[in-house]
This record gives sequence, structure tokens and C-alpha cells, in this order.
Amino acid sequence: MADVIKLMRPGTLSLAALPPLSLYVHLPWCLRKCPYCDFNSHEWRDGKELPVEQAREYLAALRADLEAALPLIWGRPVVSIFIGGGTPSLFAPAQIAELISDLRARLPLEPGCEITLEANPGTFEIDRFKGFRDAGVTRLSIGVQSFDDAKLKVLGRVHNSEQARAAIAEAASAFETFNIDLMYALPGQTLAELDQELSTALAFAPPHLSVYHLTIEPNTRFATKPPEHLPDPDLASEMLDLITARTGTLGMDRYEVSAYARDGHRCAHNLNYWQFGDYLGIGAGAHTKLSFPHRVLRQVRWRDPATFVAKATEGAAVSNENEVSRAELPFEFMLNALRLREGVPVQQYLERTGLPPSSIAKAMEKGRSRGLLEADPARIAATPKGFDFLSDLQSLFLAD
Repeated sequence: MADVIKLMRPGTLSLAALPPLSLYVHLPWCLRKCPYCDFNSHEWRDGKELPVEQAREYLAALRADLEAALPLIWGRPVVSIFIGGGTPSLFAPAQIAELISDLRARLPLEPGCEITLEANPGTFEIDRFKGFRDAGVTRLSIGVQSFDDAKLKVLGRVHNSEQARAAIAEAASAFETFNIDLMYALPGQTLAELDQELSTALAFAPPHLSVYHLTIEPNTRFATKPPEHLPDPDLASEMLDLITARTGTLGMDRYEVSAYARDGHRCAHNLNYWQFGDYLGIGAGAHTKLSFPHRVLRQVRWRDPATFVAKATEGAAVSNENEVSRAELPFEFMLNALRLREGVPVQQYLERTGLPPSSIAKAMEKGRSRGLLEADPARIAATPKGFDFLSDLQSLFLAD
């Protein structure tokens, strides 16, 4: 773990104020590893709940991890908590209640702190989601991906369409805010099929919808054996246009590249990521980004759950850490901020990187001259063209 005194010493950056702080908690098990998934998740095939002893051991390790990290964030209020995985809904509501109680006992949470839990329809049971609400969860994110049973089978999902519908209906009855995850550009998918998927999802009037283009990531089963008949880029682009049009007619705003929300239902946790806020990540493989007056620190926890538990118990949950260099900061900031349709104020870049305007002046000029960045001198925001060619825009900010 980093030495707090060393982190407070003078350095090359100058941050006038620290950004908002979020907490990410990683619960690494799932019923089955999906062939497209490159997250740190580990299969648990024996039933829909973890054994009590294993859950208890992991929760104890999370407490130890958090307590060892507290000196790095002492006194800073937490604006949001995200419990991700894996499939966190493999943990029983009583175990999630224990986790949230542990967090509240050790951290000052802002009033109205958003607490999100990821849930899988394959772990859904009647009243289970209500149990999560009673445990203190304020927002549920449901990994539906598709309502087409054939597509779900190709994606390796453990649930079917009927379970997905039942899970959303239960979430809608228990939560004011919930999110549906939906994937597009699936093998063999047509525009008409996606339109039907959207009709099914939007019939539930979700406050928030996240959409993901199926991509083939390294170190996944799809990387070694790619699925056939993936839609070409032109069709995939038409699909995204369809999603934006359909959600727009229902008053859902595309506020981020892959996120649509009704007024008052944007994801506070993800917004903090995209605005280059700070986050402490605890749990197996979790990532951390923390700011100090003169530097920005990144950490990663041990990935293997058993190793993490052993190391966290010893007060050594962090497997590696490094300071983000001055040269890397512009790209790191833009990798997040340019995902937001409204962009961010230039002043926020200065405050959250501790760098001067000259550090991005050339890249900003290039982006504007190519029609990728808006001309507003006080704001960093992609044009519609820049939004369509986001990777090209972000790459302008890479270190030479």
C-alpha cells in the first residue's frame, strides 16, 4: 500500500482541489463465464448462491482491504457505490446488507449516495430484488443483453427471455431507478430483430438503458473461436442510430456514448468516472484512481479471489500501483470525458489533471480543425462527427 506521507510530497502536478470520490466493490463469481467477457470473473456452478462460509470469508477480506486503504481517502465523502462483478446477485440479500453496513460503518457517505448492484436474471427469484432494496441498494443494473433465446444461447447467458422479463418487472416494482443492459450487433442480428428487442425493453419504461456493441476482446472464448455472421460496421452503425431514435421518442437522452436515461436517472457512479473523478476499488482485481495535491495514483488488487482473500487478510490487497505521468494524463482524461455528449468544462480538465491549458492546446486545435471538437473555447465536447469517430478524436491526446 502506498505511503501517504510520500504521496503528499511536492510533485510536478498542482491540483487545486480533489474531485468527488466513488467506491467500487468487486464480487468476482458468476454462474458461467460468458464467451465475450474479459472482466475478472470466475465461474461458480454449484447453485444460485455462494456457500455462507465462502461469502463470509470474502466479506471479511473486503473489510480488511477497505480498512488498509482508509488512510488514502481519510475524511473524503463518498458520492456513489457500485457493486459489480461477476454476478453480485449470487450473494444473498442478507450478505449484501452486511456489506453495505460494513461500508457505512467505515466511510462517510453523502446524503442520497447512489448504491448500484449488478444483477443477472439467471439468479432472479421472486422478492430477491426487493431484498436487495431493503439491504440498502438504491439502483439495480440488470444484465439482460437480449430477449431472444437463440441469441442468449450464442452469448452463453444462463437465463432465458422469460426470466429476463420477470426480472425487469420485479426490478421495476422494487426500484425507482434501474438499468437494463442490452447488446447489439449480435451474430446474425438484423435491424428488424434489434427493433423487436428495443420494443420489448422499452415496454418496461426503463429509467436507464445501457447498450453495448458486441466486440471480440482478447483473452475470451470468442477471441479463439469467433462467432459467425457478425453484422458489418455499416449495419452496426444503423443499429446504433435506431437505438438513439427509439429511445429519443420516449424522452431518453443519450448522455454518454453507450447510455440513455430519463431526466433525473443518469448513473451518478459512471458520471464520476467519465468526469475523471476519483474511485477506490476494493475486491479481487479491482482498479483504483486517487488524486493527491501533486499526483494521481493508480492501483490494482490481486485478481485471483483466493489470492486476494489471503493478501487482503495480511493487509496487502494491492498487487501493483503507479503514479500517472504528466504525459499520460491528457489522454486518460479525454478517454473518459469525451464519452459524454455534453463534454466537460475546460476548467474541469485543469482542476482534475493539475496541468496547464498548454498541455492540450495542440490536440484541441487539431480536433477543432478536423470538425471533431466543438469550437466553444470554454468547453471540451465532441461534435456529432467526433462522437461517431470517438477513438480517432481521443487518440489526438496520446503522448508523443
